Amino acid sequence: MALPKINPTHTEAWTKLQEHYKSIKDVHMTHWFSENENRAKEMTIKWEDFYLDYSKNRMDARTMELLLELAEETQLKSAIEKQFLGDVINETEGREVLHIALRSPKSANIKVEGEDIMPEIHEVKTKIKDFTADIVEGNRKGYTNKAFTDVVNIGIGGSDLGPAMVVDVLQYYKNHLTTHFVSNVDGDHVNEVLKKLHPETTLFVIVSKTFTTQETLSNANTIKEWFLKSASKDDVAKHFVAVSTNIENVKSFGIDENNIFPMWNWVGGRFSLWSAVGISISLATGYDNFDKLLSGAHAMDEHFKSESFDKNLPVVLALIGIWYTNFFESESEAVIGYSQYLNQFATYLQQANMESNGKSVDRNGNKVAYQTGNVVWGEPGSNSQHAFFQLIHQGTKLIPADFIGFAKSLHGNKDHQDKLMSNFIAQTEALLNGKSKEEVISEFKSQNTSEETIQQLTPFKVFEGNKPTNTLLIDKLTPESLGKLIALYEHKIFVQGVIWNVFSYDQFGVELGKQLATKILKEFDASAQIADHDSSTLNLLEYYKSFS
Repeated sequence: MALPKINPTHTEAWTKLQEHYKSIKDVHMTHWFSENENRAKEMTIKWEDFYLDYSKNRMDARTMELLLELAEETQLKSAIEKQFLGDVINETEGREVLHIALRSPKSANIKVEGEDIMPEIHEVKTKIKDFTADIVEGNRKGYTNKAFTDVVNIGIGGSDLGPAMVVDVLQYYKNHLTTHFVSNVDGDHVNEVLKKLHPETTLFVIVSKTFTTQETLSNANTIKEWFLKSASKDDVAKHFVAVSTNIENVKSFGIDENNIFPMWNWVGGRFSLWSAVGISISLATGYDNFDKLLSGAHAMDEHFKSESFDKNLPVVLALIGIWYTNFFESESEAVIGYSQYLNQFATYLQQANMESNGKSVDRNGNKVAYQTGNVVWGEPGSNSQHAFFQLIHQGTKLIPADFIGFAKSLHGNKDHQDKLMSNFIAQTEALLNGKSKEEVISEFKSQNTSEETIQQLTPFKVFEGNKPTNTLLIDKLTPESLGKLIALYEHKIFVQGVIWNVFSYDQFGVELGKQLATKILKEFDASAQIADHDSSTLNLLEYYKSFS
C-alpha cells in the first residue's frame, strides 16, 4: 500500500500552528527559560548514549503539542509502519525502501514481493566478511604476490559520499590499508589519486548499480588503462571487484564473477552504504567495525519505529525543522560537528537531505504551495566559529543549527577535549542569550573606554541572540554511535518527506543534466551537427571547442 497523500496545509494542526506562530514569533527564548526553571529538563531526550537538548529553540510546550498533532493528522505512524513492512512507498519508481533491512538481524521478517530478503542480505554480509578478512590478513594478494596496501573506491553520489564519509569519520579505527575515493569525472582528480598508488598492491572497488554511470566508468577505464601498463588483462581479475547488478557488463570489464557483490532496487543510492556499497568501509576498518556500524543503525531503527513521538529523536528533530522551514520561513540549517572526524558529515547530509526532499510536486502530483526541503550545510567546530558563525550570530538570516559533540575524546587528551567542548557549549549559550546594549556598555566602561568610542562602537557589538540550536551530546565516537547518528538523520528526512507529502526516494532532478551532458559531449566532435541550444549554451560550446 502507498503512503498517505495528505496536504499538510489542509490539516487543522497547520492552521493552529499558523496562529500559534503569530503569537510567539517575537518572543525571546530567554523569556521561556526565566518563566520555567525546568525547561531544559522537559525538552531533553536521553536515549542510550545519546543526549538531545532541544530547549534552545523558539518554541514552547504548545508548539510541540501542535507539531505532534500535525504528525498525527498526516498519518506519520502509518507511514513508518508501511516502510518497515516493505510496502512500495517509492511509488514513482515502483520500489520498496528497505535500507533498514540491511542492518536488521537474521531473525527479522522483511519481505519483498512475498519473498523473505533476510537470507540473501546475510549471505552477502558473509561474503563481505570473508573477502575483507582475505584482503586485510594478506591471504589474497596482487599479481606480483604482494599483499594489498591500498584500496580505491570508484563511484559517485551514494556510491561515494556514504562510504567516503564513514571511512573518514572512523579513521581512528582504520587498519593498515590506505583508502582512496575517486568520484569526479575530472581527469585531474583520478590522476592525482593514481600518483599515490602502486599497481601491484592496489585493490579497486567499482561501485555502479547499472555499470553504465558515465563518471564511474570513465574513471574505471582510465584506472584500468593505467593498471595495464604494468600488468596483463588476466591480472584485472585479481585487482578489481565490483558492486553492481549488471553481471554481463562487469564480466566484460574483466572482473571475476565471484568478485561481484550485488545491489538491490529496494535500496536507494544515497542510503546504500549499509549494503555491499560499504565494502570499502569494511576493508578500511575491518568487518567487525562495519558490523557494529550496522548494529548501531538498527538500534536507531528500533527506537524510531517503537518510541512515542514526543520522545522519538528523529521525529522531534524533524518536527522542529518543519517549524522553522514552514513557519519562520528559514531556508537553511547548519550541522556543526565538534569533532574533526565529522569533517565530511554535513557533505553527506547534503545529498541525503536535498536529493530526498528537494521536491516541488507532492504525492498527489500537484505543485506544492509551501516550502519543502532545506539547504543543509556545515563544517566542524571550532573551525567554523572563525568562519561563518559571524553570519549566524549577527546576520539577517535565521539559521537553525544542530550541534553534535562527543563527551569523550578518542585519543584521551583532556586538555584539548575540555577546550573543544567549552566552545561547543558556549556557542549555543551565546546564540541563545546574545549580548545586550547594556552589557556592551558595561563592558566598555569596565575597560575605561571613552564615551565617544562607546557611542560609536556599541551598535556593532550588540548580539540579539534568540538563535535556535539543537545540542546532541554523544558519549563517544564509535562505529555503533556513528551508525545511530546516520540513521537518526535518515529517519528525520523520511519524517519530513511524509509530512510535506513528497516522495523522498526518487531523484528525477538528477537525470536531466546527465541527459544533456551526453548530448553535448557528442557535439564536441568537430564533425558533429550542433543541436538547437539557447544562445548562451551555443556560445559556451563554441568557446570551449576553440581550445581543441
